[in-house]
Amino acid sequence: MYSFIQDIFQDWQVNQTTSLKCRLILMMFRLTQALNKLPFPFRLISFISRGFYQVFVEYLLGVEIPFDTEIGSNLQLHHAHSLVVNHQTTIGNNCILRHCTTIGNKKTADGSSSGSPKIGNYVEIGSNVVILGDITIGDHAVIGAGSVVIKDVASGTVVAGNPAKVIQKKEIYLGK
Repeated sequence: MYSFIQDIFQDWQVNQTTSLKCRLILMMFRLTQALNKLPFPFRLISFISRGFYQVFVEYLLGVEIPFDTEIGSNLQLHHAHSLVVNHQTTIGNNCILRHCTTIGNKKTADGSSSGSPKIGNYVEIGSNVVILGDITIGDHAVIGAGSVVIKDVASGTVVAGNPAKVIQKKEIYLGK
């Protein structure tokens, strides 16, 4: 039971300096995910939770992070507003997402949809960023505000611009 509650509130501490809105969004996201993992008869309550989550978080608060999105622990949301994340996106541990950001797939030349981004650990994403397609953002990368990212970003790289270009490569201390 303790682990269940701990999982739901895992992002609460790292979002201490952000708004209560950010904390509530993440708490409801984790709760809805946890309820969806329950065995069948108990999982019926997840339908109610999903509906409430969708109405409250997506429609009223303007943040679209589908409950089935794979997101690691300690996600930070800064100024959670106009944030759209495709449900096929994968986001690693200890990442930061800022407002007015879109992360998702795109239409390919043949009219089909591409895959969605895979974002590594310790990635910081600025405001007004667009990340599209079946690409990988490496660990410890920084995506500058207003960037449009449609190609892979290597670990420890700072990118910015439209289209995003490498601004700096950082040394990554991985500590032992």
